[in-house]
Amino acid sequence: MAFLCVISHMQRLIYLLSLLFIFTACNQNKQHPNVSSISIVVAEQRYEQDFFKVDTLQLKTELHQLDQRYKGFNSDFLYNILGTTPEAAQKDIPAFINSYRSIYQDANLIFKNTRPWVDDIKKGFQYVKYYFPAYELPKKITTFIGPINSFGTIITTDGIAIGLQLFLGKNHPLYASEQSQSFYPAYVSRRFEPAYIPVAALRSIVEDLYPESALGKPLVEQMVESGKRLYLLDHFLPMLADSLITGYTDEQFRTCVNNEKNIWSFFIQNDLLYKTDPQVTRDFMNDGPSTQVFGSKSPGNIGQFVGWQIVKKWMNKHPKMGLQQLLQKNPAQLFEEAKYKPA
Repeated sequence: MAFLCVISHMQRLIYLLSLLFIFTACNQNKQHPNVSSISIVVAEQRYEQDFFKVDTLQLKTELHQLDQRYKGFNSDFLYNILGTTPEAAQKDIPAFINSYRSIYQDANLIFKNTRPWVDDIKKGFQYVKYYFPAYELPKKITTFIGPINSFGTIITTDGIAIGLQLFLGKNHPLYASEQSQSFYPAYVSRRFEPAYIPVAALRSIVEDLYPESALGKPLVEQMVESGKRLYLLDHFLPMLADSLITGYTDEQFRTCVNNEKNIWSFFIQNDLLYKTDPQVTRDFMNDGPSTQVFGSKSPGNIGQFVGWQIVKKWMNKHPKMGLQQLLQKNPAQLFEEAKYKPA
């Protein structure tokens, strides 16, 4: 138990240090509106704390009580996240509780204080409401602990659910297991830090607002569409560092910034912008430890960085355009009009 307490203190310290970095490493030129007057009412629910306390000898009664307390989400968790069925629940639920009880205990210590990232999510919701006033925001933030291969964040019928099993800290033993590494190699699990929870939550909002539709399009259009999503995410979480927004390491982000001209020249010189072959485009649009042609210090999914810069250039040329107009803009036309050419 003493060891777990050390984990708890270290995780809270890491989150606070992350916040310090966030406010010092952000682009100081970022402009964002004052949203303090926008009222956001969001209830917080710790589903995992009630779920792991159920008496498995009286499972039917206990599940009925969970249904009443967490209307809608309990069914989502059992049948969509946990993946059980009404017929198999009597066996599956006790087995899951026994297997993940230590993870629950760790999460209880690590997330004893959820206020830092809950406050960031609520602030993000204020920005969403500012830019998209008609968007139906989640009314609840519900935490849960699901199987290792389940989701980190999910938009539910009335809220957003956070899977704490994917935010225990990159060095948590859970992610070192062979099974976990088959789902999440190190370049993915390094983002399993509490500081990424607001990013994951608001990215879910971005994906709900602007679902993926660029598959099969020319590479430059895929980059622009990905850049639109980053542009939205950055505007929803302007207080966070660009490295958190992109998911890159600090070094990877600096590599992109310092080599922006060279990266763009590579795409031009190799006539890649209008390629549609998935075997070509995935090298630049998929997550990975790096982008092979740019070396080990580069990030995977470098195309999103390029797309983000193109979108920024276009928006700078059209300062009266809002985010809703940006999403409606044809990506090919946006690219042509941006006249992107990094110096």
